[in-house]
Amino acid sequence: MKEYQTITEISGPLVYAEVDEAIGYDEIVEIETAQGETLRGQVLESSEDVVAIQVFEGTSGIDRDASVRFLGETMKMPVTEDLLGRVLDGSGRPIDDGPEIVPEERQDIVGAAINPYSREYPEEFIETGVSAIDGMNTLVRGQKLPIFSSSGQPHSELAMQIARQASVPEEEEGDDDEDGSEFAVIFGAMGITQEEANEFMQDFERTGALERSVVFMNLADDPAVERTVTPRMVLTTAEYLAFEKDYHVLVILTDMTNYCEALREIGAAREEVPGRRGYPGYMYTDLAQLYERAGRIKGRDGSVTQIPILTMPGDDDTHPIPDLTGYITEGQIYVDPDLNSQGLQPPINVLPSLSRLMDDGIGEGLTRKDHADVKDQMFAAYAEGEDLRDLVNIVGREALSELDNKYLDFADAFESEFIDQGFETTRDIDETLSIGWDLLSMLPKDALNRIDEEFIEEYYREDDAEREAVEAAD
Repeated sequence: MKEYQTITEISGPLVYAEVDEAIGYDEIVEIETAQGETLRGQVLESSEDVVAIQVFEGTSGIDRDASVRFLGETMKMPVTEDLLGRVLDGSGRPIDDGPEIVPEERQDIVGAAINPYSREYPEEFIETGVSAIDGMNTLVRGQKLPIFSSSGQPHSELAMQIARQASVPEEEEGDDDEDGSEFAVIFGAMGITQEEANEFMQDFERTGALERSVVFMNLADDPAVERTVTPRMVLTTAEYLAFEKDYHVLVILTDMTNYCEALREIGAAREEVPGRRGYPGYMYTDLAQLYERAGRIKGRDGSVTQIPILTMPGDDDTHPIPDLTGYITEGQIYVDPDLNSQGLQPPINVLPSLSRLMDDGIGEGLTRKDHADVKDQMFAAYAEGEDLRDLVNIVGREALSELDNKYLDFADAFESEFIDQGFETTRDIDETLSIGWDLLSMLPKDALNRIDEEFIEEYYREDDAEREAVEAAD
């Protein structure tokens, strides 16, 4: 292991050093400052005589007298099942005053791509306990389903609710818990404030969710370079638990916008030619490397499911970050500012939201046989009610037909009873579908044109509809 004292330039988070041998890309570096402090970095660019090193802790304190050691290996994450219940910083070091982590092995944080031939198609339901997701935009194992939000919206509360409540229903039903795959949540926070970090930790500890979770915390005042490492640490841990320890792992990454801002900052320091809105041209590739680490592998019991959360700058879903994320992932959940201003919790707008893998993850044997039909009918009825709200603003309710008024009532009830459940309430899929039938029973039977007759006979609340008709006649 050679040591150099050949630093020629320091630019933002980057240090440039002269070398006389070939240095590998992504190789880990230790920089010892004149004050005796040891900082870690990674080779970002390598030529025959100069390397660019990104320093995880930032470059303050480094000068030309600092010595540079190249360790000859890429960055690795020490992994073990004992990570469950622990809180780590963005570089994977414990910050919870717990014991030292004794790893079973150390895995490369870049990870190996899943061979497309070996991928198992995702089609098993994950219950988040949130009706707007479970009922209308169902999450399945191995999927990547981002949450699109904007600044000031309660996406952190939604993230905590999902982390706290998510479960795999079939595993719970198994008599022998030892045989079934266990469920774990890995929570990666990037660029969040100390206040948000405290809220997350209080919630995890208060509810006991920490026991089955691994938490990675990269705070807003931590270096941007560390932010680029955090999601890779998270996903390496997830892959280990899923594919070597047979866990069903739900990965929640918040906030991907902070991650992309870190990429832009490093790109600017390297004086790269910027792409759209100043973000690096390779941002699509970089995001794909993260998102595509979700999935299932044939012959393995475990799975990695991702919920990345991103705040859309200016609430604009054509911004490069949500735009590129939408291309790579299988749908999106929209947190809506209008619904939030009305006090709905969680304020999820189901109409522009989408889960592309939902149809294969619901139905008999997975959720319930009537799920697909109920979802389709509720989408149609809510969309109709939304359209009629615009019309009412022009002509007033009196000008609408009796059925149109029922659609308006349905839209109001759908928001107040189905979507608005509170951040502390868990609903299983039966309860979610039961509320759906309560709402659909506000409409006449002949309006339910997307539901099989058999399901209408079994689930339609005839008494409610008749009582309403009698009340209206009186």
